[in-house]
Amino acid sequence: MSLSWLPNAISLMRIALIPPILLLMIDGQFGWALAIFWLAGFSDGLDGYLAVRFNWSSRLGGLLDPTADKLLITGMFITLAWTGHIPVWLAAIVILRDVVIVAGAMVYNFFVKPVPGEPTRISKLNTALQMLFVLFVLSRAGFNWPDKITITILGASILVTVVISGVDYVWSWSRRAKAGD
Repeated sequence: MSLSWLPNAISLMRIALIPPILLLMIDGQFGWALAIFWLAGFSDGLDGYLAVRFNWSSRLGGLLDPTADKLLITGMFITLAWTGHIPVWLAAIVILRDVVIVAGAMVYNFFVKPVPGEPTRISKLNTALQMLFVLFVLSRAGFNWPDKITITILGASILVTVVISGVDYVWSWSRRAKAGD
């Protein structure tokens, strides 16, 4: 029996974990939110590892995994901004980048051809930094660790990678669209 469905099931599980995490954060239970967020982050690495290691990649997985990431990150940034744990402007720029990428992918998919769903290296770095940032902010809210300067530096790193990856996506996909690739 093939387990090729497993990476997609893990991505769906990650999506199902989002509402409990957000509700725990709103309720001020940051320790529990941190634990479940950590599980969601671990599942992100696990589904990617399984897809690559056992060649269980699929078009659905190529779309489901980044969708789960974007839903998780968007929900986390909105809730952290709403609860006053991060600046609203940082949440807004992270979400704006994702909106631009998703809108661009939809336009490309409609007018050019189906989007392959392959994140760039800078985008992967940006996602990893965002996950680490959320992990640290939750940890600070729940356990008063790490210090504020660490979170500030990580937030600045996110700002830089959000801008670079956003510009990279717009530029590279515009080039591809003009070339008809």
